[in-house]
Amino acid sequence: MSDEPRPAKSADELRAIYAEQAPRFALAEPIDRLLVGRQRRRLFSRAEGRVLDVACGTGTNFRYLPDGVDLVGVDLSPEMLARARTRADRLGVDADLRAMDAADLDFPDDSFDAVISALSTCTFPDPAAVLREMARVCEPDGRILLFEHGRSSVGPVARFQDWRAEKHFEKMGCRWNQEPTEVVTEAGLEVRRVRRGRLGIFTAMEVSPVVRGGEGESAT
Repeated sequence: MSDEPRPAKSADELRAIYAEQAPRFALAEPIDRLLVGRQRRRLFSRAEGRVLDVACGTGTNFRYLPDGVDLVGVDLSPEMLARARTRADRLGVDADLRAMDAADLDFPDDSFDAVISALSTCTFPDPAAVLREMARVCEPDGRILLFEHGRSSVGPVARFQDWRAEKHFEKMGCRWNQEPTEVVTEAGLEVRRVRRGRLGIFTAMEVSPVVRGGEGESAT
């Protein structure tokens, strides 16, 4: 794991970026569906019961959830949430959408059977803290399902990402050459399953909601 501090935008800076980019995110959904829709469905079809979508954005994940889940979606950006509402209504998904900071989730402990998130840890100012919040609000026997992107396993692609990393971060607030599993480990959580695809850029993870060394962890 790198000892270099991760660059981070403030919540206000991210809110401003998302306000500008929300229409583009919504328009890009068909491309996302073509490129990684299968991977999203494989991962998020495991969610059941009461489900929290953290940093739900424009609602891209909604179509991949099983029928009958009790869905709550939160995002920092009102503009993103407005697009998510439109998508939920179009899909016939009953979603409770709320403006909320992922680092300070306004839910009691153990509120959800599953917590999901996609392409989000790269933008959180403190991703490890957010992952611990996800674990806090998830039932201990539930699951955290993360679909993330990071540094490619293909040399030329990875070098391009490294070359453009600073400019991409300045424009989008996104650390696109991070290693997603490192963020999970830093949060004190355990990756139960991991699957990589698309030149090693995308990582699908099922994560235990029990923080290592935390209350309720069984001894081994």
